[in-house]
Amino acid sequence: MRLDSLAAAAGLALPGDAGELAGRTVTGFAIDHRKVTPGCVFGAFAGQTVNGEDYIAPAVAAGAIAIVARPGVSADGAVLVAAAEPRRAFAEMAAGFYQPIPSTLVAVTGTNGKTSTVEMIRQLWRIAGERAASIGTLGVTTPDESVTTGLTTPDIVTFLANLTGLAREGVTHVAFEASSHGLSQFRSEGVAVAAAAFTNLSRDHLDYHADMEDYFAAKMRLFGEVVADGGAAVVWADDPWSTRAAEVARGRGLRVLTVGEGGEFLRLVGREPGLLGQRLQLEIDGARHFVTLPLIGAYQAANALVAAALVLATGGAVPATLDALARLQPVRGRLERAAILANGVPAYVDYAHTPDALGSAIAALRPHTSGRLIIVFGAGGDRDAGKRPDMGAVAAAGADLVIVTDDNPRGEDPAAIRRAVLAGAPGAREIGDRRDAIRAALAEARAGDLVLVAGKGHEQGQIIGRGADARVLPFDDVTVVRDCAASLTECNA
Repeated sequence: MRLDSLAAAAGLALPGDAGELAGRTVTGFAIDHRKVTPGCVFGAFAGQTVNGEDYIAPAVAAGAIAIVARPGVSADGAVLVAAAEPRRAFAEMAAGFYQPIPSTLVAVTGTNGKTSTVEMIRQLWRIAGERAASIGTLGVTTPDESVTTGLTTPDIVTFLANLTGLAREGVTHVAFEASSHGLSQFRSEGVAVAAAAFTNLSRDHLDYHADMEDYFAAKMRLFGEVVADGGAAVVWADDPWSTRAAEVARGRGLRVLTVGEGGEFLRLVGREPGLLGQRLQLEIDGARHFVTLPLIGAYQAANALVAAALVLATGGAVPATLDALARLQPVRGRLERAAILANGVPAYVDYAHTPDALGSAIAALRPHTSGRLIIVFGAGGDRDAGKRPDMGAVAAAGADLVIVTDDNPRGEDPAAIRRAVLAGAPGAREIGDRRDAIRAALAEARAGDLVLVAGKGHEQGQIIGRGADARVLPFDDVTVVRDCAASLTECNA
């Protein structure tokens, strides 16, 4: 498409001196000047650590024909598309370029549960016969189960290019995670989102957001601006922030579907934990339904029901969707049973890295142990430091043995991070090396106990250092748990 056509479609005006560049064909979009090719539109945004405006000249030299930036920025040699919110303007222009996209899009936001929920939606759609994919922390999961890794909410160019690629492969349904960072940076703009969900809100990312109100406001951009007019908002009703989330959606004129024990659309009447799953009693439109969910934990039930509600909101049939819940597969790194020791002790891996998520994981596993619950976890460096003692306190209150270890130290002193966690769990054991900590927990476990390794979940590496000095050491909690379990078995044979 021509530059002037893309701008007009996004409601943007080109400057009067755009000249012949206005009629040039756009070949692509880039927010990294190193990825600019002739005919590109370059987005020059001021970030927390890098200012894209500093790279306008190199982008023009590489062939950029237009620069999307704040008013008053110099863009010699290219057309300046000036906007008060350049990220939004860039996204809306890019959305006109990256076509086609799948016909049905849904998004999930919240502190915890996003990854599991979008993957469950993909599975429910697949079981119903749809060509479906998910985009989020685990990457892009396609209909044939192949996965490419990425950010929770990738940059707008990657996001839109992924959607176009999926559409060209025949994918019609996509569920994606909408993080607070991604929403505040307009990384999910310009596409028709048919329905979206809010799972919950608890402390996280306060190194980025000013406070919880700012964090909530970022999440609510999903209901307030991103979901298409006339779309649906699914709200987990049993969260303290749910009433306010529903008010935002209603204020926008969206169809609000509440889910949970307090839900009006899909009500959770009862839940009975089992050895490897749970039996759910549900109510929809006054009718009772029973579902055997093959996943453990109250929060896994919550994720599954939010997923089901989004499927129903986009045309799914009630009987088929509820039947499909019984066929859901575990999500990588989310209460994933990694090993069963020779003495029968199960070891689980979970991504929980906030106080609320840690408490939920502990609560999910407690009914499944007759002995002690042993937990291994740490806290990430260069992230919200205020949550560290809270995580320690939650672990100490819910587990019988707590081992504090390293997570992703990044640019901080690992020992200092551990001290902050231990301040909330003074009786905990400290073992800095994560492999040693996992091995110690497994060696400690006796028949009837249960081990939880929390914090990293699906991650395949441990990040040490920051910036140019950062290193990613190969580390997969599930693999390490299995290796340690095997070595303990050999030692005890």
